[in-house]
Amino acid sequence: MTDAAPTVRYEQPETGIARIVLARSEKHNAIDPQMIFDMNDAFNRALYDDAIKVIILAADGRNFSAGHDIAGTVEEYMAAMQAHPRKVGHWSGFQEEATHGWYAAEKEGYLETARRWRNIAKPTICAVQGKCIAGALIFPWVCDLIIAANNAVFSDPVVTFGVSGVEWLAHPWELGARKAKEFLFTSDTWSAEEAWRLGMVNHVVQLDQLADFTLAMARKIAAKPAFALKMTKEAINKTLDIQGQATAIDAAFSLHHLCHTQNFRVYGWGMDPTNVPGLAKVPERPKADG
Repeated sequence: MTDAAPTVRYEQPETGIARIVLARSEKHNAIDPQMIFDMNDAFNRALYDDAIKVIILAADGRNFSAGHDIAGTVEEYMAAMQAHPRKVGHWSGFQEEATHGWYAAEKEGYLETARRWRNIAKPTICAVQGKCIAGALIFPWVCDLIIAANNAVFSDPVVTFGVSGVEWLAHPWELGARKAKEFLFTSDTWSAEEAWRLGMVNHVVQLDQLADFTLAMARKIAAKPAFALKMTKEAINKTLDIQGQATAIDAAFSLHHLCHTQNFRVYGWGMDPTNVPGLAKVPERPKADG
């Protein structure tokens, strides 16, 4: 069964399996506030349906996601966050000036939602094809397993325009500390094979096999007892938390916003970094179709 939504499509391809699909392919699934809340609604639907045992996150089009949609202004972004009726976190003040409003909007829209999806009490699998850039890294990183097509490439170029990584800074946990520094310092684009070598990706498959392979993995997991799956996920996530992952990501989020404040003061820019020196070195973002 399929329900249409403005930016996200919810599917149930088999008994026990839900698939959430980013459906903004004309914009290469660039992330805006509506997509965040549509995704949260879809995750809720799968979470609270006891017949669903495994959740797949996938995307339409050539690219998984081009990252944050920087077509609008910071003020428009914060206004959209404030106007949205479905909140997930515990922050407010989305339309306050400068750091206050931007911090609140990203705390709600990225940090709190990412943490919530990471801790959803059901196994999650992310299927990635094409480009996965900057803020889009959050989506696979909060999932339990990542399956990448052989054409998938990953990058986080935000250091080039003055920010210390994306809002959910899981890089050291996904790549190891030294490779995380290289990934961020250079703004290089890394292949699916490199991501697999570093342990970020579970499997790399041919593009035309991505959907089937991911579904087969979900089917194998869905055959296991639901409570055992939930407890296993919680045990491993708690291990990461005890090691300091949650605290480290919170601290990095504050540093991320210190960089925003610096850039406001020095360059006078918000979400659109086009006047920041060095932007030409950033890996090219896909252009909207048409």
